[in-house]
This record gives sequence, structure tokens and C-alpha cells, in this order.
Amino acid sequence: MKVYNTLTRKKEELVPITPGEIKIYACGPTVYNYIHIGNARPLCIFDILRRYLEYRGYNVKFVQNFTDIDDKIIRRANEEHADFSEISERYIKEFWTDADGLNVRHATINPKATENIDAIIQIISTLIEKGYAYEAQGDVYFSTEKFKDYGKLSHQPLEDLEAGARIMVGEVKREPMDFAVWKAAKPGEPAWDSPWGKGRPGWHIECSAMNWRYLGDTIDIHCGGQDLIFPHHENEIAQSECFTGKPFAHYWMHNGYINVDNVKMSKSLGNVVNPDDVVNEYGADTLRLYEMFIGDFEKAAPWNTSSIKGCKRFLERVASLSDIAEGNGTTKKLESIMNKTVKKVSQDIEDMKFNTAIAAMMTCLNEINDVGTLTKDELSVFIRLLCPFAPHLCEEMWEQLGEEGLCSTAKWPDYDESKCVDDKIEIAVQVNGRVRDRFTVPADIEAADAIARAKELDKVKEFTEGMAFIKELYVPGKLVNLVVKPQ
Repeated sequence: MKVYNTLTRKKEELVPITPGEIKIYACGPTVYNYIHIGNARPLCIFDILRRYLEYRGYNVKFVQNFTDIDDKIIRRANEEHADFSEISERYIKEFWTDADGLNVRHATINPKATENIDAIIQIISTLIEKGYAYEAQGDVYFSTEKFKDYGKLSHQPLEDLEAGARIMVGEVKREPMDFAVWKAAKPGEPAWDSPWGKGRPGWHIECSAMNWRYLGDTIDIHCGGQDLIFPHHENEIAQSECFTGKPFAHYWMHNGYINVDNVKMSKSLGNVVNPDDVVNEYGADTLRLYEMFIGDFEKAAPWNTSSIKGCKRFLERVASLSDIAEGNGTTKKLESIMNKTVKKVSQDIEDMKFNTAIAAMMTCLNEINDVGTLTKDELSVFIRLLCPFAPHLCEEMWEQLGEEGLCSTAKWPDYDESKCVDDKIEIAVQVNGRVRDRFTVPADIEAADAIARAKELDKVKEFTEGMAFIKELYVPGKLVNLVVKPQ
């Protein structure tokens, strides 16, 4: 299995640190507001990744945090004259309502930053002892110039990053790119005791601490949105690797965000779409499917409520397959398309190309409908392929089939490579450089037979009758090219 690694900017073979086990950390929400469909996209993307890895037999330890202390949370608490914990707990509860509605499985562990203050202080203390961080008037800053690989994830050298940085009024850090790992207490803000006085952790150190505490020194995969590459993930790498002296994460995966009118969807801009509204109208499976189908995983994607209707219709057509499924085994007419679909969907999920995996299933569904029937075994295969994307519907159909257990824990379908080769192909016929017709032939047809069949087509005869054949060429699997001139 190969995955795209943001760190190296290329696809690499996924080699777990511990055979049979995958450790994943996904940056979770800062809980000061409701989530929107842009926030829902990484939830669904990395839920699909996790489900697929488990389908493949890996024991996945999945950690997704809650940032429950942050400037935004404090600001919201002050606006409402409430305690910060009241705000964070309210929106954690709302998060679970939305995540459960989308059938996003709970992480193995969902830690909170405030539950890990001791681990945070331990890391900061070690960074100071090693000379990577320094205390200044109750604040503690990480010195970026001390980490020679700073910028390796964003692929930006430190000197370029420094060019756009500056020291803000009130900051006591030494260099513009240095960042706070501990912030001295301010009046009216929550604070914890530390060797540097009362204060609270910086955002970046929170994730490093939770990574380290629950997953160890080095993890397999770190996930998050593209907007977190810099500075958040870059800073995580720096402070974590300086603390442990070991690589932080072997693979990095970053999803693109959702645009509205070519502008990133965000709460601050007020251009958000509430996932509850979409779910209420179209269903949770439709939203999950559309979030994946909308575009490449790593690229920004435009939100278009009208186009979500196509995903809804697709799922309705899938549901109707239960009405035509009968018997067991495989059918000759569907053998090739089923094997090709299993191969394509498997490869595309591994490549994080969820949109083309869905497209392959749509093509397969069209073929099934053209045939007009399928066996229960073939339906079982199709449901397992679709389950990571539309778990509500697939679990229901799985039960209707009389299958044991859950679809989400069933064995991932296998495919026969020999049956992924088309037995028939469509050939274009050109006469003097212009396509005049197309016809279907056996994939292994000989050149002479292909040319002979092409000449017999009525539409081709219109342009070759009474003409002399100057050139006859067959390009295997693609076209017959005929060059003619008057006799």
C-alpha cells in the first residue's frame, strides 16, 4: 500500500513502525463554536482512511484531540461571562452530535489539552534543559534557529519564513520566528502552576504532548488540514523532535479545504454551511459521499449545494439493488466490471483519491443496471466497497442480505487480476484523419481482422466507396486509420 506523504511530496510504501499496527494522530477541533461542512471534510476523510486500514487487517490506534484552552475559547467565555470549561464542554457535546450524525467513529482516545498539562510542562522543561527553549518574563519560547530542519514540512527555509515575521508589541521573544510554548498568566484568564509561574500552554505544544503521551515518540501518520502545515505542524515537528531526539511522524496527510465562491469556508468570514442542515435534507451518507466526491483530497474544493443531489440519487439507486439481487456466486456479464471496480477502489483509497474511487463505483452501478440483475454475493462485494463512504446505508443493506456481523468489520473484497482485463474494446475508425465511426471488438483481435471489420462499417463505406486504400493501420486497443484517395 502506497500513500502520498506531504513531508516528501511523493507517494511512498506504507511501512508501519510496528508490523500490523498503525498509529495515527489527527488534529481535532478548537471547541469554541459549532463545526461546519469544511470541518466535517477532514473528519470524514480520515474516518475513511482509518476504516480502510482496519478493513486491511491493521490494528489502528487513532488519537484525535480537543483543543479546550485557546485564545478563541477564552474570548468566547469572556463574551458570554462564562467559564472557559463551560464553553469547551458545550461545543465538545455539539461536536459529538454532528460527528455521530455523520457516522464518524470515535477515536481510540479523544484527549483534551487541559488533561495533559503535566506532560506539557515535562516537555517544555526538557526543551529548556537542552537549550531549545528559553524563559522570558513568565513566557517560554521555542528557539526555531536551534532546530536545523525547521521548515522541512512546508518546504520553506527558515530565512524565507523570517522575512515575513516580526515581533509583536508586548512580546519578549528573541527572534521573530520563535513561538510560545507557555504563556504567562493574564488577568481574567485560566492559568496553571508551572516552574515559570502561573500560565497556560501554547497551541502547538498541546498537540505534541498528546501525541507523545498516547502514541509515543514516533507515530506512523499525522493528519490535518492544509492550513495547519505552517505554522502548527511545522512547530509540532520542531519541538517534538528536539524533545525526543527521534523522528516525529513518518507520513503526513493534509486535506484541502472547502471554498465558497473561491473563498475558504470559515467561521470568521461567516460563509459557513451547517452540516445539520445538509444532513436533514439529504442524509448523512450523502454528505459524507459528497465531501469525498467534491474534488481531490489534497486540493481545495468548491461547495455547491445543487450538485449534492447527484450523490443522493446514486445512493438511492444503490439501495434499489436489494430488489434485484438473487442467487449466489458470480455472473459472467458482471465478472470483469466487479473485479476492475474492486481493484480501482482499493488502489484509489490507498492513494487518497476518494473522488475517483466513488466515480468507479458509479460506473459499476451503471453496468449493473444495464445487465438488470446481480447475485447476492456481487451485492455483498459492492456494499463492502461503498461502506467506508456511506456506512449507514451499507450496514442496513448488509443486514438485509443476512450477512453476519457488521459490514464495516467484514473482510475487504479481493480481485482477480486476470479478470480485470477487458475482453472487449471500442475502436475508433479514422478515414483521412477524421473519425467516421466506432465499433466494439474482442480485445485480442488481430490487426488484419480489425481493419477488415472497419472497412465493412456502413459509415466508413460512405467515405471509402470507389477509393483506393493508400494506408491501413491498426493501433491496438485504440483505432483503425485508413488513408484513401480517388482511383
